[in-house]
Amino acid sequence: MQQGLDDDLYNAVGSYHDNPAFTDREKLAIEYAEQFAIDPAGVSDAFVQRLQGHFSDTEIMELTVTNAFCLGFGRALTVLDVQRDFDVLWSREPTDAG
Repeated sequence: MQQGLDDDLYNAVGSYHDNPAFTDREKLAIEYAEQFAIDPAGVSDAFVQRLQGHFSDTEIMELTVTNAFCLGFGRALTVLDVQRDFDVLWSREPTDAG
């Protein structure tokens, strides 16, 4: 894949803390997404300072907006009772039919 994310790495996100395949920035971004989804009021000033040590203000804004979009979209699908009833291989690049 263009971004270097393969199925094994995608499936390892749940154990990112101890996985050396993730960079410090990736681990922090995953931790931020978790905190954002589970306890957004718990995102402390100290945590924001940790983010600022690894990301620019623009990158923090992009992470925040991406987290908000993904979480909001997932909740909207839940409210509308839209279920995924088919197998989608989101992590695969499309094959060239030609």
